[in-house]
Amino acid sequence: MTRPRARFPSWGTRLVAGCVVLAAGAWLAGAAGSAWAQSSSAASSGIYTCVAADGRRLTADRPIDECRSRDQRVLNRDGSLRAVVPPTLTTEEAAEGDARARALAVERTARADAVRRDRNLLARYPDEAAHQRARVAAADTVRAAIRITDNRLRDLAAERRPLASEAEFYADKPFPAKLKGQLDANDATVDAQRSSALNQQAELNRINRLYDAELERLRRLWAGAPAGSLGALPVVPAAHRPATIPAAAAASAAVPAKSAPR
Repeated sequence: MTRPRARFPSWGTRLVAGCVVLAAGAWLAGAAGSAWAQSSSAASSGIYTCVAADGRRLTADRPIDECRSRDQRVLNRDGSLRAVVPPTLTTEEAAEGDARARALAVERTARADAVRRDRNLLARYPDEAAHQRARVAAADTVRAAIRITDNRLRDLAAERRPLASEAEFYADKPFPAKLKGQLDANDATVDAQRSSALNQQAELNRINRLYDAELERLRRLWAGAPAGSLGALPVVPAAHRPATIPAAAAASAAVPAKSAPR
């Protein structure tokens, strides 16, 4: 009896079967790669955890809305701490934070200025004798102006004496125009010089107050107080300067009808 001969798949059949196997393998490899990528992405995003306002502990794979006003801890997959996300500020909170930052910057600048001023003060006046010399020099300038004003007032008084003697002849009648003009001009000039004398004395007082405040500060710095630790120097206001009266107005106010001798 003759055994039947085995039949093998044709070349075309084998080709189709091979393509099916390759396609299946490619699909399996793609699925595995996608799963690995998703797992890797999840691992890299971290785990967010926080305690909400009501005391609940919340966990998520993204920032938690209920904890926007609180710190959120970001954990790795193994539970270790990766980072801490600070609260998300509202517009008002951000504005308040900016205002606080500006105030701190102003305070730091003021502190640095105070340190610089104290150091400059110490460099300028290493001892009390140096400070006293500076006080005398500053005051001498004003005292010289005061002496000039005093001399001018004495000259005006001397100029007025003969005018006053002449005016005695016109006790019951109007002064001549020339005499009246001379008396009025003398009155206006005297008033202006007296106003200058008041200004000069006020300036001398201001200088002394300024140097008194500096000396008090310097004594504490010389004793070892750190520069910048004493606050700002007291503000010594500028001398008040009374408004001077124009010569014509002063003359008319001083002599409504006729000048009275001084």
